[in-house]
Amino acid sequence: MCQSRPRSAALALLMAAFAPLCHASPASTFVHLHDIALGGEGKWDYANIDVSHQRLYVTHGNQVQVVDLNTGSQVGAIADTEGAHGIDFAPELNLGFTSNGRADSVTVFALDSMKVQQQVKVNGKNPDAILYVPQSHQLYTFNGKSNDITVFDVPSMRIVRTIQAGGRPEFAVHDGANRVYFNLEDKNEIGVIDTAAGKVIAHWPLSQCEEPTGLALDRAHARLISACANKVAVVTDAHDGRRIADFAIGTHPDAVVYDAKSGTVLVSNGDSATMTVARQLTPDQYKVEASVATAKGAKTMAYAPATQQVYLPAAVNGGFKILVLGPAAR
Repeated sequence: MCQSRPRSAALALLMAAFAPLCHASPASTFVHLHDIALGGEGKWDYANIDVSHQRLYVTHGNQVQVVDLNTGSQVGAIADTEGAHGIDFAPELNLGFTSNGRADSVTVFALDSMKVQQQVKVNGKNPDAILYVPQSHQLYTFNGKSNDITVFDVPSMRIVRTIQAGGRPEFAVHDGANRVYFNLEDKNEIGVIDTAAGKVIAHWPLSQCEEPTGLALDRAHARLISACANKVAVVTDAHDGRRIADFAIGTHPDAVVYDAKSGTVLVSNGDSATMTVARQLTPDQYKVEASVATAKGAKTMAYAPATQQVYLPAAVNGGFKILVLGPAAR
């Protein structure tokens, strides 16, 4: 039960540190609702949702497939995205971006028409994660083979700087202010970028975390959640890099979602064919509530907070599909 507001600021801070969080009641169990059949060939990677048009984008081989979430059917594709990895959006500019690992490029397209606007070369090798920061109108590509980060001005798509990552960068998130965080998969660290200064200002070790990939951020409580290859998720203080907590997950995790409304953490585990569901009891305490069956290779995902539905790309019985999971009926 949520307690009433205390009378003093000091007491409020004390209660916040120890009291359970007051989240909207989530479903602790997710179930398989249905599949969306897409077809096509090649490996798949990131998935992301353009909320402004209710479309799901999935990078798949040399294309990005687009699904209308209202109808559950494919409505288009972004072609010639060789070795597509990441996808992100600038809805206020009506632009979307894909990182094309084999082409060392970014494809820029219009969100309303899904038509390609331009192809821009990255001054690094194998752009993987991609992140748009609306506060600065800048786009970051995290280049896995050159261990650096390319920063573009948007919408001009002019390269404004290259940042040395200090290792192989993976998933990245931003705090809505002046910091970008990214996992360093080969260093077992979190890198911190000051977006105003345009440089890495810290490398925080992730102790007892091997090969961190997926990364999520609880902005309200400044908690970073990294998914690690040794079947553990590590929670880090986003202010100073202190290790806060950890909880068990499955094998080959590659994406983490934090839902602020429900205090739910989801981790997709590709090799164990599961999705870990954990509850944030307090900013410093986490409890695993379920391990939901998915499919072999379902390592990435996109999440729709409004419906609490999860979309996981996977090859099932020889066909490429999107598994759709949602809260179990009460």
